[in-house]
Amino acid sequence: MNRSVASKRSSWPVWARRGLMENIATAIIAIGFLMLFQPFALSLYSYSFVTMLAGTVMFIIVSKFPE
Repeated sequence: MNRSVASKRSSWPVWARRGLMENIATAIIAIGFLMLFQPFALSLYSYSFVTMLAGTVMFIIVSKFPE
């Protein structure tokens, strides 16, 4: 039995691993970008910066998670 392979596996749940959470953070940033460039609702435009900022902060935090 190879212990190095067993020790590399993360005990984190699958939903909290880097790949999935980075994709979610990227989607939040993309939604904020679309909110910024839509010409219909001023409220969406107003919250676009907050949405992109939240996605960016989430991406920075999630990039420290294990794979």
